[in-house]
Amino acid sequence: MTEAFFEQLASTEFEPRLCRLSGSVRFDIRDGDRVRRWLLTIDQGRLRLSQDDGPADAVFTMSSEVADTMARGELNGLAAILRGEIMVDGDFGLALRMGLLFPAPAVPREAGAPWTRGAAR
Repeated sequence: MTEAFFEQLASTEFEPRLCRLSGSVRFDIRDGDRVRRWLLTIDQGRLRLSQDDGPADAVFTMSSEVADTMARGELNGLAAILRGEIMVDGDFGLALRMGLLFPAPAVPREAGAPWTRGAAR
């Protein structure tokens, strides 16, 4: 799943939600003893992705299981960072913006919960 996510990202030349952002982010994904690395360079929303272990403004380190779960939209990246499932080194503000690239996790809502539409107040 992670591979498909990065393949799609590599084919994305421009991401309008990042049009005011420039920097580089590296994703280090551990799978046993092996580490796969992707380096994403952003220049005012223009994206360039390579499999490179070069320096980056922000570096994410996570397991392949966590990466797969995020790529499927089943995990909130910020929550995973707070739980220690994802480590971030470098520019944390830039790292947080990368959440825009991943599918948003579905939020289960119970009927009558205060954040649902039509809830009694």
